[in-house]
Amino acid sequence: MALWVQISQQLPNLSNQTLMELYPDSFPIDVRHYLANWIEEQRWEDFDTENKEQEPQARRLLEQMVNLLQDVAFHNPNVVEKVKLQHISRNMSFFQTQPMQLVRTVRDILRRERHLLRQATIHPFPQIPTPMNGTTPAPRDVGNPDVDALVLRVLDIQSCRQQIHQLEEELNWEKQEAEPMQGQNELDPTHPDQVAKQTRIAQLEYKYQECAKKRVQLLREAVCSLEQCQARLIQRIKSWRWEQLRSTIGLAFDDNLLPLQTWCEQLLGVNGNLRQELMLVKRDHGSVEQFHLLEENLSHLLQLLIHSSLVVEKQPPQVIKTQSKFSSTVRYLLGEKVAPGKPVLLKAQIITESQARNLGQGVIPTENVGELINSTAILEHNTASKSTCATFRNMSIRKIKRADRKGSESVTEEKFALLFTTEIVITGCESPYCVQTISLPVVVIVHGSQENNAMATVIWDCAFSEPNRIPFVVPERVPWSQMCEALSSKFMSEVQTNRGLDRYNLHCLAQKIFDKPEISEDFSKMPVSWAQFNKEVLPGRNFTFWQWFEGVIDLTKKCLKAYWSEGLIFGFIGKQHLHVILQNKPNGTFLLRFSDSEIGGITIAYVGPSENGGRKIQNIQPFTKKDLDSAGLGDRIRDINCIMHVYPDLPKNDVFKKFYTVPSAPHPDGYLPFKLTTVVELEPGSATPSITSPPGTMDQIFPINTPVLHPGPAPFAQPYPDNDTMATSESIFPPMLYSENMRPDPQDHMELEDIFSTLNKL
Repeated sequence: MALWVQISQQLPNLSNQTLMELYPDSFPIDVRHYLANWIEEQRWEDFDTENKEQEPQARRLLEQMVNLLQDVAFHNPNVVEKVKLQHISRNMSFFQTQPMQLVRTVRDILRRERHLLRQATIHPFPQIPTPMNGTTPAPRDVGNPDVDALVLRVLDIQSCRQQIHQLEEELNWEKQEAEPMQGQNELDPTHPDQVAKQTRIAQLEYKYQECAKKRVQLLREAVCSLEQCQARLIQRIKSWRWEQLRSTIGLAFDDNLLPLQTWCEQLLGVNGNLRQELMLVKRDHGSVEQFHLLEENLSHLLQLLIHSSLVVEKQPPQVIKTQSKFSSTVRYLLGEKVAPGKPVLLKAQIITESQARNLGQGVIPTENVGELINSTAILEHNTASKSTCATFRNMSIRKIKRADRKGSESVTEEKFALLFTTEIVITGCESPYCVQTISLPVVVIVHGSQENNAMATVIWDCAFSEPNRIPFVVPERVPWSQMCEALSSKFMSEVQTNRGLDRYNLHCLAQKIFDKPEISEDFSKMPVSWAQFNKEVLPGRNFTFWQWFEGVIDLTKKCLKAYWSEGLIFGFIGKQHLHVILQNKPNGTFLLRFSDSEIGGITIAYVGPSENGGRKIQNIQPFTKKDLDSAGLGDRIRDINCIMHVYPDLPKNDVFKKFYTVPSAPHPDGYLPFKLTTVVELEPGSATPSITSPPGTMDQIFPINTPVLHPGPAPFAQPYPDNDTMATSESIFPPMLYSENMRPDPQDHMELEDIFSTLNKL
């Protein structure tokens, strides 16, 4: 009903002529008013008014409309309105013999209403009253303005044609009437009746010529508008594919194809109407060069639309292991317009990156680079979802032919794609069309150990490739700021959390990938290369940055999601930063950080006593997924006696109590329950603790009073990145990580103010 609410505000500003054209006698404005909600809920645009098979559906809509009108009339207390509505409901029987005319009438009314609203938005009527708050509400999206404008152009052409036909009939009649008069008054050209007739004929001929010119002009303008509208549609389809690609790293993606399908179907209908009108113009005016050009243009637009309407709705996995089953779904947006008869068969094949690149040059791949099992599927229509899809189930790559690799390129960096092809006949078109589309790039592996590196190739491709690229070109280097977006989006998507990586986490990741321990460094504009991401191992480690980061994602997703989402895990933090924020904390203060030395590990960093009676920061041996499967993180924190307050100063039992496991009841068969307990013990002869159950050692130990950066009177007075405001002792704690009552006393971190002061100006 939103459309009627808006259009009713414009009614006082419309002329009587416009109102009469908008709401004809066969469909009075009363029907539009009283049944506004019901009318706007129906799918009038889904009808093909030339399809006789849809007449029963249209007739049912007519019956519902009449029944609703009668019901409104019955409950209307105004006698005059009651009688009027009853009279209108009886007159609606006019549509009983031609129900499609009702569909056309209502559809045209709704289209013209949307057009009027757009015109009012572009050129608002000054008479429209302004609401009390002084603002005019913006109209909602009431349809595709491009398509609606096109449909109105077609209606204008059809109206012009009908006017020409009417003028032609009148002209023929007038000429027929004038013939006997000319015979009787052949020698008296000044005869009043003959002069009047000739004048009338001349006027009609002039109107006929002007209307014929207008018809051709309208047709030319409509073809131009169709070309522009279709270009926007094809760009939107490309954008949909681009968003689908970017969703791999967790960016938002609306996968609903129905609006694009409706757009495609409407443009196909407009193209058909214009081709029909062009054929009638050629019949009336003969073969003219400009008509041939319009005809070629429409044929090209039709071919382009048919080819662009095949999309991969459900992509195959972007990492595919040979001999493993996978599936994919291809959707044809013009599926309802496919000619009935022979089933449409789609075929899939594997192509290389170079073959995908050649497709843009019209080169059809002939070399078979892989053996694909279950590579055919039938295009089937689903009435409920209004979609026409071919679903490839249980596909499998039996073997793959690798290309010659250059330099240090590995098999997990090689990209392939699935090419889907078919031959389609569209209703109303004589010859079949060969259409094709390709999937997103895929990496084919032969062993599970290759999956991590293959996923790195996919992530880099999805995060940093450009729209409308040549398949499958990606940059070798990207700014760190772009990498930050990709890492945070991927982390949130995989873990299924709303809490992303804050700037402190990202700064720590930059320190790691660039091997820059200085916390004062600004990395935002530094380029990071593919080699740094997943080819070169990290300094002092035997794994790459991505392998380490993906291990953290996997651990968090499987064991730590709730802890992370509630801000109980600090996450990525450099050793210098860790030392700064804990150095003035009392013994037993701890925080949770991801391990630097082990893939998929989380460690507890805490303040403990040193051998000489001082204090030092110690890191308990990291817990892996295997460790946390046997005893959860909450239970392990409960068991460790040397940690008492989670940073900054909250009692651990208050924070982690809900994660503690309730002791098991005695087993009914008489067995006594048992539990695993985590203990951090002092090693004999030292103050260095170690873990038991599971056994382990300390990951790192940092004496509190020992400078980590370099000697000097203020060893930690280094800038820390903060692009917003001057950081205080509170600004070290990300808002999502710590609630208000968890913020420390400002006196705890006065040294940090010196660290932040410089980078606040960056």
